[in-house]
Amino acid sequence: MSKNFVEKRDDAKENDSTELTKLLVEKLQELNSPNHTTPLARARLQLDVAEILVALERKPEAWTLAREAFNTALRQDAWKDAVEACDVLYQCEQQESVAALGMGVWLAVSFPVDPELTLAMLMHIVEETPDNSDGAALAAVAARYVIDLRADDASHESLSFLANTLIGRVAERHSKVRDQAALDQWMEKLSLRDPQIFLPRLGKVVNIIVGDAWWFDRDELREKFD
Repeated sequence: MSKNFVEKRDDAKENDSTELTKLLVEKLQELNSPNHTTPLARARLQLDVAEILVALERKPEAWTLAREAFNTALRQDAWKDAVEACDVLYQCEQQESVAALGMGVWLAVSFPVDPELTLAMLMHIVEETPDNSDGAALAAVAARYVIDLRADDASHESLSFLANTLIGRVAERHSKVRDQAALDQWMEKLSLRDPQIFLPRLGKVVNIIVGDAWWFDRDELREKFD
């Protein structure tokens, strides 16, 4: 690798950092202004700032802001914003980040959250689980299920392609599946075709991920949709 190439790469990183820092200053000024119309508008700004802080490797600071934004979103029944906050909290790589991921997945699957965001959260579950874990398979097939339920005509095809690709990747790493016949057999073996079976099993996986760290009462939130 040439010296010039290394110098150019370092310059690019420095430029990116400078632009992010400039954007951070602008967003902080906006956040600290008294002109927010609603608590939720402030929470969304907090998430913007937190994402920039994550990119700048200032993750403990990002955690504090994203955690506050999560609390606000939950109080406002803003499920999508709450899930986005969990996504940022997961990226913060703090002690409770994996628990935040689990809670975000529970919210994304339980409530009418954007299917693209739900897919992204379930992909994190795949990344967090070992190759031979059934948890990854449950997450992948749940992603396809949610997309079929919620995606509109404009996005269904592209999101379905991503979900099917994810299922295929998980099947290959889990059981060396490499063709359609083997995939069908694998899905039957793991009972991945019936949501009444795979969704409760996914719930058990989420319970393991979160443990005793739940930040909200799930039964209380379910009552909002009863």
